[in-house]
Amino acid sequence: MPLRPSINLTQRCISRLSLIPRRAYAQRTRQTRPPPPPPFNTVPTCPEPTCGCAEPPKMPDDLPLDREGPLKGAIAGYAEHVLVCTGNADWPSRIEDDNDGDCLAADLKELFGRGGTYSDVGIFLTLYVNYLANSFQPFHNVSVLNSSFPSSTSPRPQLQTTSAYLLPSFKYIPFLPRVSFDSVEALVKGFLLPEKLHRMHDGLSPIHRDRLTRKEGYQGLLPGVQDVRDILVLICGHTGRDARCGIMAPILATEFEEKLEKEGFDVQHGPVQINLNEMQRIQGEAGEEKTSARIGMISHIGGHKFAGNVIIYLPPDLKMGSEPHPLAGHGIWYGRVDPKNVEGIVKETILKGNVVADMFRGGIDAQRNMLRI
Repeated sequence: MPLRPSINLTQRCISRLSLIPRRAYAQRTRQTRPPPPPPFNTVPTCPEPTCGCAEPPKMPDDLPLDREGPLKGAIAGYAEHVLVCTGNADWPSRIEDDNDGDCLAADLKELFGRGGTYSDVGIFLTLYVNYLANSFQPFHNVSVLNSSFPSSTSPRPQLQTTSAYLLPSFKYIPFLPRVSFDSVEALVKGFLLPEKLHRMHDGLSPIHRDRLTRKEGYQGLLPGVQDVRDILVLICGHTGRDARCGIMAPILATEFEEKLEKEGFDVQHGPVQINLNEMQRIQGEAGEEKTSARIGMISHIGGHKFAGNVIIYLPPDLKMGSEPHPLAGHGIWYGRVDPKNVEGIVKETILKGNVVADMFRGGIDAQRNMLRI
């Protein structure tokens, strides 16, 4: 008696075969379906300059720039940038080795790094965030950068302190004493730990979960903390890591200063002045009409081949005329920025609130949502 395949097996085979064209169609549909519009206005390209600008510098023959590869989404996700004010830009390749390891970057790595007290929400996150940057992000990634901004002058001359910006929280921490680790822990517990843990941490004990979440009471241990109301233009200039950004950054900084001043911005150079006896804005005394800006070099943010690399942080209370600025509270990342692009970036992004699409690497909004096109 000839054997016949079971009805169930036959039906399963037919069912699978019938799915092939559907899957192919679904895949084609997904590939051709246009992406949703971004939650911000864009312009396709950077406008051509209307005035003179510097020539792009020549790069070493063995370090070419990438002008063709994919640029969109070329950033790792993060919840907070800690921008350490070092007053210089000659950092070693690993910023935690600066000043023989006696620096805020090293202190934060000690707490967030492998085996550190807060490694559950620190380096652990960074390992995941590299490939989750374009999708769901389950962790709270803190990214530490050095900057060339000078620290504020300590109210006690005999006490050495370091300053730091927290972005996109837009907070300025003027005085972190270098004589005690208590201030670093206050910074972490009061400002950097997440307010709420992700559900993937639900398996931790209550005391462990409590240790990994923010406590606002620690914020009062750091004097002079203020809201940031300056526009911050951050340019990767980490020569110790890669010469390309180190060569490009000073030229871009000069261009940004010239173009911002031409548009009426008050470009600040010195340290932020803090008066502990009076509440005053980082931007200056209340009543000033000029919007202030600061331009600084920062350490490695990835993508040296895309030099120049620029991040523009626009403060939450920034106005465009009498209306809120469309990108207020955002951080916008650009790559492949040449001197000729600076005028267009100032006009489109800072003045009009438009993102230049073909230079856009990614960004972050005030709610820590990573921005893509």
